Amino acid sequence: MAKKISAAPALKDYKTNTFVDGDMEIRFAVGPEETKTMDTQKLIDNFLVKDLMVADTIKLVYSHYDRVIIGGAVPATKTLTLGNHPELRAAYFLERREMGIINVGGKGTVTADGQKFDLEKLSCLYLGKGTKKISFSSASKKAPAVFYILSAPAHATYPNAVFTKEQASPVDLGAAETSNKRTVYKYIHLEGLQSCQLVMGLTILAPGSVWNSVPPHTHTRRMEAYFYFDLPTDQRLFHFMGNPAESRHMVMANNEAVISPPWSTHFGCGTTNYGFIWGMAGENLVYSDMDPAPVPTVK
Repeated sequence: MAKKISAAPALKDYKTNTFVDGDMEIRFAVGPEETKTMDTQKLIDNFLVKDLMVADTIKLVYSHYDRVIIGGAVPATKTLTLGNHPELRAAYFLERREMGIINVGGKGTVTADGQKFDLEKLSCLYLGKGTKKISFSSASKKAPAVFYILSAPAHATYPNAVFTKEQASPVDLGAAETSNKRTVYKYIHLEGLQSCQLVMGLTILAPGSVWNSVPPHTHTRRMEAYFYFDLPTDQRLFHFMGNPAESRHMVMANNEAVISPPWSTHFGCGTTNYGFIWGMAGENLVYSDMDPAPVPTVK
């Protein structure tokens, strides 16, 4: 059964700039001047999303950057139903929103208004505005699905649809010589699954390659979120953010996400190869819309 969500008001945590009530964490936006004064813990509190994938749990984090919601659902032993939240002031979760879902675990199924969508690992599902009932299940308890969720406000309705990794027109980028040989898969974008403002896909780094999103860039027209997966438990990822001329970093583990403000650069380096899901929302749907920050300019 779906967990009943209390309508009691959330409590403000002034140390972390968030509202927390146990069902959905709410994080407010901070600017570049404030961010450059933060120590490691404050960076983590504001931008890093830990413990996103918890068995038999749906976890949600609402960011005030373009009002994107980052989520994780792991139906390990039971079907999970997405509830509503009083902060949305909506009749149901996607009344005024759209959603992208990518599975990074075992085979699973998302049921949307009675229609079942089977998702193999690295397949993507788009759910449009107006979808009322959403649930998540796994084909096997031994290898449960691990669903990464990204949701943004929507002004129009587009069809619910699945896109597989094979349909995503993979593009090979980078080179082994610069340790960033990688394959990019685009799912929700102008030439793929249609949406109001979501852009979503993933990148797989080749063995021996560790750098992602090089050369670095920013795009003030939209925010971005990264979710790192297939990173061994004994390895870590150094994610760089902030003003390119005053960069900051956070150390991340497997199945953690990071919020990237529109003004911030976003790139990373792992202690081994890995995969990551990138997702954006904001001004436009053009994947290539970015303002380069060449490597020699990063400090």
